[in-house]
Amino acid sequence: MKNILITGISKGLGLELARILLKQRYKVFGINRTISDELKKLKEKYGEKLNIKMFDLTDSKKSKELLLGDFINLDTPLHGFVNNAAIAYDDIVTNINYGKLENMYKVNVFTPMILTKYVIRNMLLHNIKGSIIHVSSISVHTGYKGLAMYASTKGALEAFSKNTAREWGIKGIRSNSLVAGFMETSMSSKLDDEQKDRIYKRTSLKIPTDITSVANTIEFLLSEKSNSITGQNIFVDSGTI
Repeated sequence: MKNILITGISKGLGLELARILLKQRYKVFGINRTISDELKKLKEKYGEKLNIKMFDLTDSKKSKELLLGDFINLDTPLHGFVNNAAIAYDDIVTNINYGKLENMYKVNVFTPMILTKYVIRNMLLHNIKGSIIHVSSISVHTGYKGLAMYASTKGALEAFSKNTAREWGIKGIRSNSLVAGFMETSMSSKLDDEQKDRIYKRTSLKIPTDITSVANTIEFLLSEKSNSITGQNIFVDSGTI
């Protein structure tokens, strides 16, 4: 049974990915600031196969305790890490608020980098050829009004992932970015129907990106079926690009 760490597991993509992994031969360690009713039901169903830790990812300095404390300790080998959690601070550039920008970078960039550091150390300790996936956004590759700051955090992750792959490929550790299109999630729920319609019309399929399709692609990247894929940006975006 493989152990997978997922951030942002309480709803949306993280919850769907947990469902898919738990149905297979995976044990899931999920991190989230809150625990949804859906996640509680999943815990009741799968018991010890699902371990949940409540943690505020804005606390980047304490994030190493997640992998060095009683949640995941050095005796627990990690086979994969899915950096899914993110917050979006939407506004035009001339209205940038430093405090909101800083918090977004802590959750979307700084804490994922620190977690990646300790995930790789865990994989090296246990001699595991593991897989790391950072969930990115199509906004990095095509502009949307109000998303410059958010897109910059995801662009930073893509660069980080590509260079991580180059550094640790010699040990069989892979790192990829999953570039997701606009999905029907709580993050996109702030958009009205007209805004959503304009976004979806920019895609080839003219529909939202399917969450299950994204989750299944992440599962593929975690599995041995993708052993030769690393340092890549994998687009699941309904044909936006």
